[in-house]
Amino acid sequence: MSSTATVLDPHALAERIASLADGEPRGMVVVALSGGADSSTLLHLLARGPLKPRLQAVHCDHGLQPSSAAWADRCAALCARFEVPFEVVRLLIDARSPAGLEAAARSERYAALAERLGPDDLLLTAHHADDQAETFLLMALRGSGIAGLAAMPEAARLGRGRHLRPLLGVRRAELVAHAKRHALEPIEDPSNADLARDRNRIRHAVLPQLAPRWPDAADALGRAAAWCGEAVGLLAEHADEDLVRLVDARSPHRLAAAPLAALSAPRSRNALRRWLARLELPPPPATAIERVLAELLPAPRDGRARVDWPGGWIAKHREHLFAGTPLTAFEPEPLRWDGRRPLELPGGGVLALEPGLEPEPAPDRGPVPGGVSCLALDHLGRHLEVRFRVGAESIRPAGSAHHRTLKKLLSERGVLPWMRGRLPLLFVDGELAAVPGVCVAEGHASPRGSPGLAVVWRGHPPLH
Repeated sequence: MSSTATVLDPHALAERIASLADGEPRGMVVVALSGGADSSTLLHLLARGPLKPRLQAVHCDHGLQPSSAAWADRCAALCARFEVPFEVVRLLIDARSPAGLEAAARSERYAALAERLGPDDLLLTAHHADDQAETFLLMALRGSGIAGLAAMPEAARLGRGRHLRPLLGVRRAELVAHAKRHALEPIEDPSNADLARDRNRIRHAVLPQLAPRWPDAADALGRAAAWCGEAVGLLAEHADEDLVRLVDARSPHRLAAAPLAALSAPRSRNALRRWLARLELPPPPATAIERVLAELLPAPRDGRARVDWPGGWIAKHREHLFAGTPLTAFEPEPLRWDGRRPLELPGGGVLALEPGLEPEPAPDRGPVPGGVSCLALDHLGRHLEVRFRVGAESIRPAGSAHHRTLKKLLSERGVLPWMRGRLPLLFVDGELAAVPGVCVAEGHASPRGSPGLAVVWRGHPPLH
């Protein structure tokens, strides 16, 4: 399908969207409307096509320009003209963000848009061929790997919905001409002319220099990005084949270290990046991946070796690598609790007492399946307090003849070292009665096979 047909024919655009979405849209079709020529044209086309009954527009006001409120009003007027539901989202951007103002604004914008998507909803943005060429060059100049050179995908997950870019094959000039032809009166953002911004310099100073010698440079760079995207897909398939052997499907956050070390370095890097992507962690820089291979894989088994990057970390414990998002610091103060309502914990997650059955058999065989431990029913209404480890705690697990130090018990049960200080310890009348996901104490447990109170800790990072 030619770009001209996509621009001028609303029905062809609807077909393109259905192709990218793997079927006719079933939810809302949300247009990210900046008010510029690109997004105004996209909105105009959709408002004239078969998707209009599902259509709505969202404008993100970053508050970074003096005219931003007026821009929101102009977007509202355009939507009123096309009879499309409209919403303004006002964002607060941290100008001191280490990522930079532009990156912080983009992050906040997509986070706000993702919140508005249901499982069947689509977000449409008006990125076009010139945007793709600029992104490709920008990534190349930053020394990005093949995933960065793949630039912007036509379809990707976003929140619970999907993000589509149906105009990536269309040149900016065509969109501007369409906006002018239909009197859309697009907004001109003065920041787009600021050559201090890398993307603007590529747009205004680099690509125009290429045009006399390579008039189709933008299209060629877009094709190169598409080939890189295809290669990324193939690498992902190979990585998934490796991860079948490296990752237990029941514990996706845990990766076997020795089999990873047995792979070639490129294959190990590919598997690591794919594993982190599947965990939805921010992609690490190349230096972090190299540290994992050089420092973590040969490190001792004690769980102290760790590599951090903004938004993520990888640590080694025993024979596995573990990955996650940064754990928030908290003050481990004791918490009074009536046990009747869930208790939000300062270190993350929620603790609750729920009806359950004490599973069989003996707890010495490991953590209770599903992290469920049952107290006797008469414990509800007694003096309950949640504490956190300070050291020297001991407990006699139900069915055991002896007390055990909590430190040794947690080590035997394979609780990860960085989670041991975050475990909520449930005390009843001043005595340690239960450690969620580990054991209940003798004298506090519900008889096996009998109803009890399941001590459930939800929403926490993995324990094992």
